[in-house]
Amino acid sequence: MYINTVSKPHHTTRGALSARALQLALYLSAGLIPPAIYWLIAGNDLGSVFFVNTAIALGIAAFFSWQALTRLREYAKARQLSYVMPVNLACFGGVLAGIAILRVNYSIPLFAIGAFFAVTTSYLLTNYNRRLQRPHFIVSGGRVGEVRMGDHYVPAPSLLDLEALVQAGHLDCALVADLHHDHPDDWERLFAKAALAGVPVYHYRQVAEMQSGQVRISHLSENDLGSLIPNVPYMTTKRLIDIVGSLALLPVFAIPFLIIAILIKMDTPGGAFYVQERVGHRGNTFRMIKFRTMRQRGSVDDEDAERRDAMTQADDDRITKLGHFLRRTRIDELPQVINVLRGEMSWIGPRPEAQSLSKWYEQELPFYSYRHIVRPGITGWAQVNQGHVTDVADVNSKLRYDFYYVKNISLWLDLLIVLKTFRVILTGDGAK
Repeated sequence: MYINTVSKPHHTTRGALSARALQLALYLSAGLIPPAIYWLIAGNDLGSVFFVNTAIALGIAAFFSWQALTRLREYAKARQLSYVMPVNLACFGGVLAGIAILRVNYSIPLFAIGAFFAVTTSYLLTNYNRRLQRPHFIVSGGRVGEVRMGDHYVPAPSLLDLEALVQAGHLDCALVADLHHDHPDDWERLFAKAALAGVPVYHYRQVAEMQSGQVRISHLSENDLGSLIPNVPYMTTKRLIDIVGSLALLPVFAIPFLIIAILIKMDTPGGAFYVQERVGHRGNTFRMIKFRTMRQRGSVDDEDAERRDAMTQADDDRITKLGHFLRRTRIDELPQVINVLRGEMSWIGPRPEAQSLSKWYEQELPFYSYRHIVRPGITGWAQVNQGHVTDVADVNSKLRYDFYYVKNISLWLDLLIVLKTFRVILTGDGAK
């Protein structure tokens, strides 16, 4: 038996303001009505080209801000409030940049007023949504112990109590159970009745994935991994974004790259760049380029020594003073924009491993190579949640993060990873 009445558990909300259309209307009203009032008080005409252009720009920015924040909260580990300002700044800043490029007439005071009220409303509604998460009742039996109790996840009441609530139409919650477990017939009937009454009924693994941001790995089957075929339509769009982003940033990076290369050569003897064979898309190898952050190393002939040499410990004494800064801020990875442009990598995806490590991991971990179904990235879901790993136990956890990314790959998950990456850069958390 498998019932799933809503695709994304955990973030379902309830309440007078929980309707998506109503929240969008509030976003747009906050961005448009205060500027209109200001414009009329100042004695201006609402038909003015300055007001019309500014109102259109505010409406576009407010819509994309609302859309991004709404989609982000569908994914695991999305710190909703912490992303309100970055998302709004990106949306309103992007619209301003478009206005500047197109040389459109607009009013700066009007845009500032609309942006202020839209961002304020955005923050209030995001906080409101956090407080109204639907309770999840955990039905005992099977492997529901993998679901972390606390907050909105609580043990289910008795069967009689749940039946009475479903019958009365008062069960404003979600049910979570191991739907592969052999529950008593009465419980099976309750799951069916609840689903028919509009109550979400989730398989425990969906909730466990939302809590951890990882896909459980035991054996490659539909039951355990679900459909891990990447989002094919988005993969084409993603490649286009990679190309456009690389072409746009290469001229911007040129002078900083030159300065960093000179500083590296002044810091320690050796070349400015480090090139290494990595395993990438579909298991093909490629030469990945990055800024050198460690002292020059001698060649190694032994396979075990080569594997140890490929691992970088948190306190590795080979890392240079400048290298510590470059690694903490992820600047050392930026030359991989060349790999992205050549199609060997993407801006976002599972990190590519050295050949020696990849070979070792494949021997130790079942289905490790499946992560190569998407292009490796400069940053990724595992990196922003776990950081650097050096042993098989950590790699097993990292692989679960990679599979979560493959299973849920989308523009919005990539946006969440970008926001988390900036947080890692600013705090140093996860960078080793």
